[in-house]
Amino acid sequence: MLKKFFLVATAILSGFCFLQAQDFSQYQKKRLVSGKDTLPYRILLPVNYNEKNKYPLIVFLHGSGERGSDNEKQLVNGGAFFLKEELRKQYPAIVVFPQCAEGSSWANISSRYDSSGHRTIIFNTRDSATIPMRLVEALLQKLPTIYRIDMDRIYIGGLSMGGFGTYELVRRNPGMFAGAFPICGGADPATANKLKKVNWWIFHGAKDDVVPPVYSEQMAKALKKAGANVIFTLYPEAGHNSWDSAFAEPTLMPWIFSNSK
Repeated sequence: MLKKFFLVATAILSGFCFLQAQDFSQYQKKRLVSGKDTLPYRILLPVNYNEKNKYPLIVFLHGSGERGSDNEKQLVNGGAFFLKEELRKQYPAIVVFPQCAEGSSWANISSRYDSSGHRTIIFNTRDSATIPMRLVEALLQKLPTIYRIDMDRIYIGGLSMGGFGTYELVRRNPGMFAGAFPICGGADPATANKLKKVNWWIFHGAKDDVVPPVYSEQMAKALKKAGANVIFTLYPEAGHNSWDSAFAEPTLMPWIFSNSK
């Protein structure tokens, strides 16, 4: 457990240093207010954005280390990827990074650890959504009233805590998404039938000791059995930070854009 703590702490510190050096000013700072709750989010519009055109929407859910209310940390992992000039020119899209509140989670899950530190994840699929999840759903309803979004090309992805949130968001909103790319996440395999209409690219590191890869393996198997289109990439030498390998995939953006309802 101590080793895991230092690994996570190091990752957070490294991410903070990277964030300080990276210019994310092109991501506009916004906030969604719903009653007493607020969802900070950053939005990146396409180069030469034209309000007369329709654009695909990509929503990305960050991991637990980027929770907060500063409306900055959620860009640590993935923010630079979607800023790449060549990608923005070839694949114009509206990209949104919401930020989950400290102490909360995108997905309604809990964890249990045995004496050796092995983690078992419990999926509370019958419970109500978390406040951050409900806020993301509200944001997805609001954005098409502000921007011209291609409703047949809405995509969702996320890493770690956001990977779990990706599955849950798709399950709770059937028919909304054309493609999903969870990284080092997981879900209850019994929910696969509710997820089968979406095209999936699932990523995980074989040496992940924070979120065991079995959670992605069993979802890939269950989704294929349910009839979904699934790509499963397991990186043999990657640990929990398999998002580095996923974002290095040269066909990730082409794959995302290839999906349409």
